[in-house]
Amino acid sequence: MSVAANRKTRQRDALRAVFEQSDRPLSVQELFDRASKTIDGLGMATVYRAINALVEEDWLEPVDIPGEPSRYERAGKGHHHHFQCRSCERVYDVGGCVENVRKLVPARFRVQDHALTLYGVCATCSR
Repeated sequence: MSVAANRKTRQRDALRAVFEQSDRPLSVQELFDRASKTIDGLGMATVYRAINALVEEDWLEPVDIPGEPSRYERAGKGHHHHFQCRSCERVYDVGGCVENVRKLVPARFRVQDHALTLYGVCATCSR
C-alpha cells in the first residue's frame, strides 16, 4: 500500500461518510453527487483518486455488473449478490446465496467462484 493511499483527507473522509450512510453499492456519479453536498469544489478526478485509494486500502470493493461501469461498496460484507433495477439502474445488495449452485455445473467441472445479478424493478420504481 502506498503512503498516498493511506493519507487522510477531507475528501476521502467525506466519501467514507457517504458509504457509511448508504445501504447499497454506489456509482461514481452517485458518490460524487452525494459528497459534493458536503465538500465545496469537489472534482470528479478527486473522487476517482479517492476511490482507487480506498480500494487499495481494502476499505472499498468494486461491484462489477456485466456491461456496466463499476459501482463500489464497503469491503468485508462477506459473500452476497446484487439486484439491479432496470428502471433507475441502481444496484442493491441481496442477502444469501443460491442453494445447490453445484447442481448447475456440468459433470466433472469445479466451481471456483460465482457471482449472481438479479434484474428487475426496485420497490421505489414499482410504485
